[in-house]
Amino acid sequence: MKRFTADDLLRCYRRGVFPMAESRDDADFFVVDPEARAILPLDAFHVPRRLARTVRSDAYRIAIDEDFLGVIDACAAPQPGRQDTWINPTIRSLYDELHARGHAHSLEVRARQDGALLGGLYGVAVGGAFFGESMFSRARDASKVALVHLVARLIVGGFALLDAQFLTGHLEQFGAVAVARRDFHVLLAHALARRADFLRMQDVSGAQALQSIAQTS
Repeated sequence: MKRFTADDLLRCYRRGVFPMAESRDDADFFVVDPEARAILPLDAFHVPRRLARTVRSDAYRIAIDEDFLGVIDACAAPQPGRQDTWINPTIRSLYDELHARGHAHSLEVRARQDGALLGGLYGVAVGGAFFGESMFSRARDASKVALVHLVARLIVGGFALLDAQFLTGHLEQFGAVAVARRDFHVLLAHALARRADFLRMQDVSGAQALQSIAQTS
């Protein structure tokens, strides 16, 4: 059987499907194409008032791609209410290859004092689409701060679509909505036709990130 490669994974994203495994110990994985797909509209992203104060305070340092595999491993680590993960070694390796090729990125929230990794997220960038894969938090609001900075970065970088996969109450507070599969594919085709740059945004303060979002909303 032909080995599934990073190129195959990129083709999956361009088709609007993404990988998952049954568990950390599962040697295989499958691709998912939900009937309803969650997206976070970049022009209607909502930052709750209390979170905006936290972002503006710059209590954390924001970093890009400093420890991509460290973020994946933190996302896959057991958490309260979830002991297993869909990120198995095969998926981890494929994302690592995409990262080496500039298609996968991590956004990290770090302690200002010692640089400890306190939260973050990672995903895949293809054209003007960013596919958010997973996030984690070890400190209050750390993953939420990461999401705000991600949205600002995508706006500045010229992205048109932020895929969030499945709609949850956690994401709804930021304005996430569910769209039908056929509508998602239309949005995806439009986004893939765009040129975008995840690294266009330089280091910015929380206030600057919020300003970028406000100018688009």
